[in-house]
Amino acid sequence: MSLENVLPLTDLPYRPCVGIMLLNKDGLIWTGERTDTAGAWQMPQGGMDAGETIEVAGLRELEEEISVTADQITILARTKDWVTYDLPGHLLGTAWRGKYRGQKQHWFLCRLEAGDSAIDINTEHPEFSRWRWSTADELVDDIVPFKKAVYQKLLNEFASFLA
Repeated sequence: MSLENVLPLTDLPYRPCVGIMLLNKDGLIWTGERTDTAGAWQMPQGGMDAGETIEVAGLRELEEEISVTADQITILARTKDWVTYDLPGHLLGTAWRGKYRGQKQHWFLCRLEAGDSAIDINTEHPEFSRWRWSTADELVDDIVPFKKAVYQKLLNEFASFLA
């Protein structure tokens, strides 16, 4: 393949993805420390499967990642539009086999109606080594730098529910 036929990496599409901001009854936000990056905390999120609606994908990811099922939550809100982020240079071209420049995400704000015992991160394919309930400040402080703007945007968009 000649180099002239290769698209610039910034011309790659965004990977469609969903995320869940899960609140407990005290208004704290669920975060998990990634198994592959010590010190990197994030909320449940993941790619959409072919043919899935945004809501179905979000509920699937929540169950796959932390074992919480649809009947254990209440959906309070969702982002009005896609929220995007670009991968940093060292990951561009390698993450997701180099097919995407970053992610476009729809996020749901949900409240956990079941207790903490509903959460189990020891899943078939664990993504988190430990978890905690975080404040909004901790949420932004502990996410990887290239996702900070996304998390701040979510806090702003869901502010009326977080007060």
